[in-house]
Amino acid sequence: MDTASKTAPRLTVPDRALSRARMQVSRAAWAARYFQTFDRQAILAIAEAVAQAGHERAAHYADWAVRETGYGVVEHKTIKNQLCTHELLNYYRDIDLVTPRVDIERKMIELPKPAGVIFALAPATNPVATVYYKAMLAILSRNAIVLSPHPSAKACSADAARHLAEAAEAAGAPSGTIQCVEEPSVPLVQDIMQSDSISVIMATGGNAMVRAAYSSGNPALGVGPGNAVAYVDPSAKVDAAARCLVESKSFDNAILCTNESVVLTLEANRGNMERALRTAGAHICNETDSARLRDYLFQDNGFNADAIGKSASWIADKAGLRVSPSAKVLVPVVPSPGQDDLLFNEKLCPVLTLTAAVDFQQAVTFAKHTIRRGAGHSAAFHGNDNARLVAFSQALPVYRIVVNAPCSQGAAGFATHLPPSFMIGTGFAGRSSIGENVGPEHLVHWTKIAYGRDVPADLESLDVAALSTTSGHSTMAASTSAVAPAVVAPQPAAGTSLDRDELRRLILEELRNITGGQT
Repeated sequence: MDTASKTAPRLTVPDRALSRARMQVSRAAWAARYFQTFDRQAILAIAEAVAQAGHERAAHYADWAVRETGYGVVEHKTIKNQLCTHELLNYYRDIDLVTPRVDIERKMIELPKPAGVIFALAPATNPVATVYYKAMLAILSRNAIVLSPHPSAKACSADAARHLAEAAEAAGAPSGTIQCVEEPSVPLVQDIMQSDSISVIMATGGNAMVRAAYSSGNPALGVGPGNAVAYVDPSAKVDAAARCLVESKSFDNAILCTNESVVLTLEANRGNMERALRTAGAHICNETDSARLRDYLFQDNGFNADAIGKSASWIADKAGLRVSPSAKVLVPVVPSPGQDDLLFNEKLCPVLTLTAAVDFQQAVTFAKHTIRRGAGHSAAFHGNDNARLVAFSQALPVYRIVVNAPCSQGAAGFATHLPPSFMIGTGFAGRSSIGENVGPEHLVHWTKIAYGRDVPADLESLDVAALSTTSGHSTMAASTSAVAPAVVAPQPAAGTSLDRDELRRLILEELRNITGGQT
């Protein structure tokens, strides 16, 4: 026996977390096939149940998330969790992604085709809100979802997903419609992203993970970082603008990527801006304090991660600043809007850099270059000069401009009429596949049956109800509390050859995982 044979391991220990995740994906694929037969009434009933379950425990999971991650404010995370329940459902309630469309005039029939299995990444910054949001989108689009939380938020995320899954299944959803990876890791995520059973990846997280999702070989909806600039025009009501800025930047300790990073005004208006910000609860830093803050926040390895999601007073203490305990936001001042100051970078903490341009043209030029660090994301405009608003919006490489409102909440659709979202598409400018706030409509594609222009088409006699489902189970799924067992919790031994084949495949896959691929 050669040396290599003697030293080779005789037993390959399977990665249990990875094996379990692969089984979850297989289970989700099976659930997705059943779920796609449900009609709109059933889908809305399940969505209602999930929204109610999430709302009831919004505060519970907000507290858990803050304790587990150390990020943010419990009160504000509670609000975010709540917004991803009934308010999210109400926004999409009238959008029908289930019923086929018949256009008699254009001689077309459109059939909705859900994606199938969604693999969804959730960040540590907004762990439970993202779980709520992505699970709700999956339900509304008739897809199954496997969530992968950030390792530092895995406990609260997994429990929240289980809670929603129980509510969904009790309301008629197939078992396995909502699942969560309990022991996430980078190798596990990379493996699952490349699985042939994954239909689409919803990637929310750092640049590296989003790029990995796009490189996985599977379709991906990925979003990039923000670095929002807020311009306060002389036409603005400065006190109202300052209140918006402080409210936005202090909300959940600025953990949302839609929060303002820089506030920009004109030199003639800087004094008024400083006074208004101070009145609104901000601490205006002098030159020394601004330098200390810069040194603390930006170190050799980039932004100091210890400051993410921490309060203004906590950061001030670490940076050596003396501020009032009631200070909501720290405002370092950079007199000239140059491009090389680190304080103009994104800051996921309540630190808002103030600078002033000599005129509107310089302000636009500065904003345009600064926001390229968060290209495609968001910006804010405070003022009543519509000509300047349009010029500002046209010049900046972003897809959301929030006007006279907090950008954190506004760009995310919770203080504007934009779609409520925890996935802010950054489009072409941000190297993303989507430039909108992601919604359930992005998880459904439509097969279009198109008759020739000069060919007769008798579409008026078409039975749309018969096209809506491929099974008789769905209509019963939510009509009464006595739901058909095959829809409430379908099991692989349901009696069809498809179910037996699926069960056999799952067993073989598990055996391969246990035996290291040898069966």
